[in-house]
Amino acid sequence: MFEAFEKYLKEKAGLDSEQIAAVRAVSIEKKLRKRQYLLQAGDVCHYNCFVTNGCLRMYTVSEDGVEHMLRFAVENWWISDRESYNNSTRSNCYIDALENAEVILIDKPDFIQLLSTIPQFKNFIDSLLARSYDAIQHRVIGAISYTAEEKYQNFIKRFPDIFYRVPLHMIASYLGVSRETLSRVRSQYVQK
Repeated sequence: MFEAFEKYLKEKAGLDSEQIAAVRAVSIEKKLRKRQYLLQAGDVCHYNCFVTNGCLRMYTVSEDGVEHMLRFAVENWWISDRESYNNSTRSNCYIDALENAEVILIDKPDFIQLLSTIPQFKNFIDSLLARSYDAIQHRVIGAISYTAEEKYQNFIKRFPDIFYRVPLHMIASYLGVSRETLSRVRSQYVQK
């Protein structure tokens, strides 16, 4: 399991063997069964989570029981509730596995230590966070200004690997459209 993370860190962050050993020393390998929670609302998010295998989702549940998808994470993606993690507050979110998954967890004190002792790792994480903020801004702009068709096309273009692994009702929730609207848009898109 760690081997996939090691490969990622070498390729993406340029870490050497000694730096990889420091990361390995604080990494927790965890297997999740399909539908198993990594985080539940009310708990504090203590970990940065890297997905080595499988697909996870992060979502909230409204008072009327409706799930609202916030994000998905597949191989070589990171996921955590950043607000809970950054502020040590109770999470409003759930993170669970949509399929059997394997993840690497690094708790907050160890992660902070890695950032302070491995400048390459810090630069890499800073770059990831910047891209994450860009993606969030792009998503907000899309949510307030794109048509359902544009949201659908953008999702397929940006996340082709996720589209075929996630149920349509979850994609509809992520896009902020009804399942019926997504089905209509999808059938129109296929006919083109």
